[in-house]
Amino acid sequence: MKILCVAEKPSIAKAVAEHLSGGRSETRNTRNKYIKNYVFDYDFGGQPWGNCTVTMTSVLGHITAVEFPSEYKDWRHPPPERLFDAPVNTVIADDKKDIAQNIETQARYSQGLCIWTDCDREGEHIGHEIREAARKGNAALTVKRARFSNIERAHILHAARHLIMLDDRQVNAVAARIELDLRIGYALTRFLSNNLKSLGGPLANLVISYGSCQFPTLGFVVDRYFRVKNFKPETFWSIKVKHKKDGIDVNFSWSRNRLFDRASVVILYERCLAAKTAVVTKVQEKPTKKWKPLPLTTVELQKMSTRFLRMTGQQAMTAAESLYNKGFISYPRTETDRFDKGMNLRTLVQKQAQDTRWGAFAQNLINGGFQLPRDGRHDDKAHPPIHPITYAGPSAALNEFEKKIYEFVVRRFLACCSEDAKGVATDIDILYGEESFHAHGVIVLERNYLEVYVYEKWTGTAELPKFTLGERFEPHEAMMTEGKTAPPSYLTEADLIALMDANGIGTDATMAEHIQKIQDRDYVRTVPRSGRQGGGDDDAEDSDEAPAGRGGRGGARGRGGRRGAAVPQQARGGGVMEFIPTRLGVALIEGFDRMNFETSLGKPFLRKEMELKMKAICDGHTTKQVVLHESISQYRRVYNQSQENLNVLKAACRQYIFDNAAG
Repeated sequence: MKILCVAEKPSIAKAVAEHLSGGRSETRNTRNKYIKNYVFDYDFGGQPWGNCTVTMTSVLGHITAVEFPSEYKDWRHPPPERLFDAPVNTVIADDKKDIAQNIETQARYSQGLCIWTDCDREGEHIGHEIREAARKGNAALTVKRARFSNIERAHILHAARHLIMLDDRQVNAVAARIELDLRIGYALTRFLSNNLKSLGGPLANLVISYGSCQFPTLGFVVDRYFRVKNFKPETFWSIKVKHKKDGIDVNFSWSRNRLFDRASVVILYERCLAAKTAVVTKVQEKPTKKWKPLPLTTVELQKMSTRFLRMTGQQAMTAAESLYNKGFISYPRTETDRFDKGMNLRTLVQKQAQDTRWGAFAQNLINGGFQLPRDGRHDDKAHPPIHPITYAGPSAALNEFEKKIYEFVVRRFLACCSEDAKGVATDIDILYGEESFHAHGVIVLERNYLEVYVYEKWTGTAELPKFTLGERFEPHEAMMTEGKTAPPSYLTEADLIALMDANGIGTDATMAEHIQKIQDRDYVRTVPRSGRQGGGDDDAEDSDEAPAGRGGRGGARGRGGRRGAAVPQQARGGGVMEFIPTRLGVALIEGFDRMNFETSLGKPFLRKEMELKMKAICDGHTTKQVVLHESISQYRRVYNQSQENLNVLKAACRQYIFDNAAG
C-alpha cells in the first residue's frame, strides 16, 4: 500500500521523514527547488494503514488564493460596492502550480493521504487545499491527518500511530475569513483610494489600503495619541511623613494619597503638626510571595519580547517559528497557558542541566526542587504552552534573535517548574493627628524562580524597624508636597498587542503582522521613548507626526494622575519604541469616527464580532454561509453609511493632511 504524506513546510517534511524512516529514506527532487520527496517504508500500525511505502513531501504554506474574476479588477468600474456580492474564484497561484502538480502526481499512485500541517485553523485550511490537490489525481484517496505540536521523535511517532480526521469546521472558518477579508478589504480600499484622490496633493496617487484588523489597530494608536496630546495636567497636594528608628529611615504614605484642593490639605496638614505625636495603630507581619509566571502563550511571548528582548513581535514570531522548525521548541502559536498533567516535564528539565547558564538551576529542580507549573485559564485544545523540546548548545546554528527567544523560552519554562519567590511583608499604620499613614516593607527570603527568570525583579522594598501597637513617636519630618498629574505614555508594541488581544483583533499568530502592516502603509511610525513619561516634543513642523486635533479624540483630563498602560521600569527608555500616528493615520480614523455611526471602521467591534463568528463555526454553532451573509451585510451597511458621509472623511483629511502641512 502506498501513502502520500504532505507537510506544511519543507523543514517539517524532512524531520518527519527522518523520524518515520529511521534515517533510511530516499530523497528525490521535484520541479520546485525547495520541495523534496522522501520515499521510505513505515508501519502505521493498522489504523487504517499498516506496513506502507510512504512518499513524504510538502507545500510552502497556502497553495491556493481567492480572487475576483477579471471583469472586477478595474478600479474604475464596477463601483466598489459590487465587490460585496461579486463572484469569487479559488485559484492556484502561479508560483505554487508546480507544488500542487507534485501532490496531484504522487496521489495517482497512492491509496491514502496523510496531512502533516500545523495543528491550528490555518494549518487545517492548508490541509484542505492539499486534500483538494491530491483528489485531482485520485478522488478515492483515504484522507487522515497527524496531530502534533513539536517534531521530537517520540512525539512524531505517536502522531503517526494516532491519526485523526481533518476538521472541516476549522476549514470553513478560515475559508469564511479569507473571503470576507478579500471582499471587505478590496471594496473599502477602492472606496478610500478612489474618493480621496480627488483631494490631490499626497493623496492624488496614493493607494489607501483598508484591512478589518489594521484599522482598529490604527484606531488604538490614534486614540492614545489624542489622550496624550489633549491631556490637561492638574495640580495636587499631599502629605508625607518620615521617621528614623534603629538607624532605618521609614517613609509613611498618606492614606488619602493626594487631594486637588490645596486649602483642604493645608488644614489637614496643620492638624497633623498640632498633634505633634503619631500613634501606631497596626503592626502586621505575614508571609508573602511573588507568583512564578504562567506557562507561555504566543501573545505573552510577543509582549515579553518587545519589553525585554528589544525585538518586535514579528521578529519574535519569525525566530520562534524557526526554532520550532529546527526542533528546539514546541509549536509557537498557542493560546494555552496550562500543561497537560500527562506531560513528562521533568525529562524536559533534565535536558537543560548541561547548560552553563541555567544548568545548575535545572539540576536542582531534578534533585527535588521541581514543582508543577501553575494552571492558567486558557486551553485551545490544540497545542501545549510554548516550551523547549531539546537542548540547543553553543554549537547550534542559531542567529541572534533565535538565541534570545530560545533562552527566554527555556528560562520561562524552568521558572514555571520552580517555586514561587517567598518573603515576609511588614505593614505599619499610624495615626498622625486625624490622618492615617501607611508603611510597607518586604524581606525576600527565597528567590526560587527569580534565580533563573532574570526578566522579573522583586526589589525596591525596604526592611522596616520594629514598631509596637500603641507606640507613640514624634515624626522626624512631616511635609506638604505639591505635584502635577502626568499624561499617559504613547503605546508601545507590548501595549498594542495587549489591546488587540483584549478586543479580539486578529489571532495570537497574526497580531504582529497587523502591527507591521500599519507601519508599512505609513499610517503610524515608531519613535524611541524619550526621558519624559508622556506627551513629547511636537516636532510636526519637520515630520509626519500628526498635530494635536481641534477638539480631537478622547480629550481625557488627568484627575487621579493615571499614567495609562503600564510598562515595566526595566523597559523604560533604552530602546523602547512608541507608536505615533502619521497625519494620514489620524485623518482616516478621525474621519470615520466623526461620522458618528455606531460601528465605526476605526473601532474594534466589527472585527471582534467576526472573530467570535469564526469560533462559532469551529464549535458547530453556525455555518460558513450564515457568517458570510451576516458579516457582508454588516460591512455593506457601514460602507453605505460611509459613502453618505464622505464629506466628513474628506474634511478630516483636509484638516490633518493639508491644513496642518501648510501651517
